[in-house]
This record gives sequence, structure tokens and C-alpha cells, in this order.
Amino acid sequence: MMQFYKTHSEDETITLGVEFAKRLTIKSVVTLFGDLGTGKTRFIKGVCKGLGVQEHVASPTFTLLNEYTGKEMNVFHFDFYRIKTISELDEIGFDEYLYGDGVCLIEWADRVKALLPSNRIDVFLKLGEDENTREISVHEIAEVES
Repeated sequence: MMQFYKTHSEDETITLGVEFAKRLTIKSVVTLFGDLGTGKTRFIKGVCKGLGVQEHVASPTFTLLNEYTGKEMNVFHFDFYRIKTISELDEIGFDEYLYGDGVCLIEWADRVKALLPSNRIDVFLKLGEDENTREISVHEIAEVES
């Protein structure tokens, strides 16, 4: 299932994230794809707000991971922009987070595609027709039972 959205400001992108958060449950994995400046972190700020996170939400560009406490579940916010090797993920226990007791939000997920679970939600963000517009598509991927 693919859904398309268009936002016209950072606030609208955050609001979309708040709405999007309503569909998430423990063990949800959300992957975000898009160039620099397309709104990935703004969207995640909204998701965190929707999940009841009170802490300041910022991209963990240099640490790879920020952990937040939500109202009903933990939020694990990954940013793989600066990742050099997949082995770095072993060092932080990436698998344990993916299958743990929280929601995983993964920026720059294209850099770790081989490690992503087959049940996830892919969010693609791109620049729109002007500097404030973002085109966002959401694709729920579910493993097909055979």
C-alpha cells in the first residue's frame, strides 16, 4: 500500500509525522529515504511528538543512535549518514533494537538496506516545486506468507 502526501512547511511535515505515529506499534520499523534537507528529521520530530516523547529530538548524526522515552513505548532514532561499515551496527547492537521493545526510526536507511527487516514502513521524502514543499510517499512493506 502506497500513500502520497505533500507538505508546504516544516510545521506541516511535523504535523504529518504526528498523524503517522498513530499507526505505529511496538516493533514498528520506519525507514526514511531522501537527500539532505528533504525533511527526514522534521518528520521524525513529528513522529516522536505523536508518540509522546518529551525530550528534544535531534538527528544522531555523530552517535548513530538517540533513544527517547515515549508515552507507551521507547523510540530508537538511527541516523546512518556517516556510517562507514556495516560492522559499526554490530557494535551498537542494531539487531536487538530492530526486534526490541520499541519503535525504530532509521534515517539514511539506504545505507543499510541489506539489514532491514522485511516488515517495515518505507518513507520517501523529496523536494517539491519550491523550497518549502516536500513530497512524501509512504509504502508499507509486509513479508508475504508462503
